[in-house]
Amino acid sequence: MPLKDPKIAIVCDWLTNRGGAERVIYAIHQMFPDAPIYTTLFNKNLHEFKNAKIITSYLQKIPFASKRHQFFLPLMPQIFESFNLDEYDIVISSSHACAKGIITKPKTLHVCYCHSPMRYVWDNAKTYIKEYEMNPILKFIAKPFLHRIRLWDKLAAARPDHYISNSEFIKEKIKKFYKRDSEVIHPPVDTQKFQISNEPKTYYLAIGRLTPYKKFSLLLDVFNGLNEKLIIVGKGVEYKKLKSMASKNIEFLGHVSESELANLYANAKALIFPQEEDFGITPLEAMASGTPVIAYKGGGALETIIPGVTGIFFDKQDPISIEAAIYKFEKMHDKFDPQKIKKHAEKFSIENFAVKISDFLTRHNGLNN
Repeated sequence: MPLKDPKIAIVCDWLTNRGGAERVIYAIHQMFPDAPIYTTLFNKNLHEFKNAKIITSYLQKIPFASKRHQFFLPLMPQIFESFNLDEYDIVISSSHACAKGIITKPKTLHVCYCHSPMRYVWDNAKTYIKEYEMNPILKFIAKPFLHRIRLWDKLAAARPDHYISNSEFIKEKIKKFYKRDSEVIHPPVDTQKFQISNEPKTYYLAIGRLTPYKKFSLLLDVFNGLNEKLIIVGKGVEYKKLKSMASKNIEFLGHVSESELANLYANAKALIFPQEEDFGITPLEAMASGTPVIAYKGGGALETIIPGVTGIFFDKQDPISIEAAIYKFEKMHDKFDPQKIKKHAEKFSIENFAVKISDFLTRHNGLNN
């Protein structure tokens, strides 16, 4: 039977920046504002959570831990297992690392919203160690630690009662690595924050954390040889390196305000999305602004971009394919209808997300209708 006024808790890996996983947590927090949020680390600059009850781990007391949370990954299994969640009827974990490994009572309904099986230890394990900039000695030490975490992660994957995956792409990974079924509910986009602009479009746009797997270096290889302006928004471990490689037509803005971001989306020719993401909220934010997307044909982008209607794809993550896609876009950009693009993005609204999450919990005896 559905529970009357169930006591709910939310658990997530960390709340350190405004990424896609954090947006999901915020949407769930809006649904259940009285539910405490258990996490390892919390950045108090995330003002949207100012009224939330945040319960952090001892990592919160370590200086600079929020900026280097990856180094504390070996400690996180024990941290999440130590959270006492006995008093709750429903626990919703949002996990791409260790949050799903919480231990709950038999009576508690544990639903895991899985953004991805832990990338560090499964399909991207070798890539992360190779590409992440760190001391070679630390890289060597990391390998046995990641092996041990992989074994723990496989055990922890059995703990949730039910899984929600953020895309069909991730649904397949959950099945492969965890041998668990899941239901797809795409992450939410605050479509009301973005508007269409009728101003002339004078630049291409790329947005994200400047880390190796985001493939921003490919964009520099392309635009260093083009007479087109590229604006890059975001920071990360490759910020200085990429900036030093860029020609004058490439501008790095670092972090920008939400109003500035909305304006950049609205006035771009197109968003360029060279990475393979589990889902990818950035393309949908661009589409909510009526802006088409030029994306790598892989990952979650296949579930959000309609070729010829909301954007175009390129087949390979290399400069030749990206440059060819830009030339193709230049020949057809007048055919894209900003109103149609925005209407498509609205299918992924916060309101639709909330309806689907509530329906999922109701069907699994978690909530009253």
